[in-house]
Amino acid sequence: MKVLIIGAGIAGLCTGVYLRKSGFDTEIIEMHDIPGGLATAWERKGYTFETCVHWLLGSKEGELLHRQWQEIFPIEKLKFYEDETYHRWEYGDKTLTVYRNSDRTRRELLAKIPEDAAAIEELCLTVKKLSKFTFPLGMKFPQILSWVVKSIPYFIIMGKLNKITCGDYAQRFKNPLLTRLFKGELEDAASTVIFFSLAWMESGNAGYPIGGSLKMIGMIEDNYKKLGGQIQYEKKVEKIIVENGKAVGVRLTDGTEMKADIVISAADGHTTLYKMLEGKYLHPKHKKAYETYKPFPSYIQVSLGIDHHFKDEPTIMTLGLEKEMVIDPASKIDDFTVRIFHFDPSMAPAGKTSLVIFIPTYNDKYWVEFRQKNKRAYDREKKRIAQEIIAAIEKRFPAAKDKVEVADVSTPATVIRYTGNYRGSMEGWLPTPQTGFGELPNTVPGLKNFYMVGQWISPGGGLPVGPISGRALAQKICKENGIKFCP
Repeated sequence: MKVLIIGAGIAGLCTGVYLRKSGFDTEIIEMHDIPGGLATAWERKGYTFETCVHWLLGSKEGELLHRQWQEIFPIEKLKFYEDETYHRWEYGDKTLTVYRNSDRTRRELLAKIPEDAAAIEELCLTVKKLSKFTFPLGMKFPQILSWVVKSIPYFIIMGKLNKITCGDYAQRFKNPLLTRLFKGELEDAASTVIFFSLAWMESGNAGYPIGGSLKMIGMIEDNYKKLGGQIQYEKKVEKIIVENGKAVGVRLTDGTEMKADIVISAADGHTTLYKMLEGKYLHPKHKKAYETYKPFPSYIQVSLGIDHHFKDEPTIMTLGLEKEMVIDPASKIDDFTVRIFHFDPSMAPAGKTSLVIFIPTYNDKYWVEFRQKNKRAYDREKKRIAQEIIAAIEKRFPAAKDKVEVADVSTPATVIRYTGNYRGSMEGWLPTPQTGFGELPNTVPGLKNFYMVGQWISPGGGLPVGPISGRALAQKICKENGIKFCP
C-alpha cells in the first residue's frame, strides 16, 4: 500500500520508519530543503545555532523511551551531555541555581531562601517522587494493569499539579527569584510541565545529544532511507485530494498530483485542516482546540558566534536587564535566557562558542506583516534587538567584549516561512489545566484513509511526540489493514 506523509519533521520521519518496517510503500513530502521541521539548526560562518533541542527525553539507556528511540534510529551512537547545573538566574548581585540533582537544589535553596523552607521541601520531594515515574510505552495489556496499580500514587500527584498553572504554583514562594522558575512563557501551563522537566533531570533521562538537532535528525533520515523510504524536498502540498469520501493523494503548489492509498499529515495542523482540507472535515474537538486552546508562544532568536570560550559558565542562564527592553509593540522583557554551547564542539570552531537567546512573543502577526510591508525597517529592528542583547552579554561577560563574530536574528516570521507552524509556535498546544494532556483525534469525520500525527494532536509537544504518536498511528493503520505491525 502506498502512503504519502506530508512533512519531514520528527513526527513524519518516525511515522515513516514504523510504516516502512511494517512493509508499507512510503513517501514523505517536505517543503523545506532539509528534514526536521522545528527540530533544526543553521550554520553561519563556521558557527551552528540550535533552535530546538534543550534535552532529549529518553537519553538514559534501558529506559522505555530510550528503547523506543532505538526502534527509530541507532540512538546508542549519540553522545549525551548533562551539565550538573540545570538553570541559573542572575539579577545583579542576586543569583539562584537549580541543579539536576534535587538534593543539591534543596541545599542551595534552603541556604539562600530560608523563608521559603516549607515550599522548597515540598518542591524537591515532589520532583524526587516523579523522577521514578515511567510511562507505559510499548507495554501489553497485563503489564499495563500492573503499571496502573503501581502508578496510583503518581496519578494523585499529577492530578493535583495538572489543576494549577505554573503561575499559580509560583505564588507559594515569597522569594521573587524562585517564582521565576515557574513563570516566563510557561506561566499559563499546567505546573506538571515544570515538575516533569525537573524530574527527568533528576532521573538522568534528559541529556543533550552532542551535535543537536541536525545530528539526530540526520540519523533518523538515514535510517528511514536505508529502510527504503523516499523523501521529496522543496515540494509543498497545496491540497489533499478527496474522492468519494476518501483521501487519495495530494496536489502540490506546482500543480503536480501524487496518488496514494493513505495520506498522513505530519504538517502544521491548522494548515492541514483549514487549507489542505479547506475546512470541510473538522472534528468538533479540533474546532474547539483552534477556538480555545493556547499554543506555545513564538519567539525571537538572537544567535551569537563569539570568539571566546565560556567553559566555566552554566549551559543555561537567565540574566536580568538593567532596564526594560522593548521587543515589539506587545512584548517587553526585563530578563532573557541564554544557552551557552561551550560543551558541544560541533557548534563552533575551537576556542569559540555559540550562544542562543530565546525571547518569547505571541505577537507573530506583527512580525509577519512588518517583514512584508517594510523589509528594510524589519532588518533594522532585528539589528537593534541584537545590539541590545550583545551589550547585555558583554556587560555580564567582559572577556567577550568586542569578540562577537556573528550575530543572527530570526523572528516569528522566520519560523512561519521555514516551518509553516501555526502562529510561529515553538511547539504545539500549551498544556494547561483546561486542555490537559489528552490526545486530540488523529482522524476527521467524513474522510477515510486520512490521518494526522504529531504535536498538533498531542498537547505538550516536544520531540518524544514523534515516536510516541508515530508508533501509535502505525499500529492503528496496520490493524485496520490486517497487516502485522513490526517495530
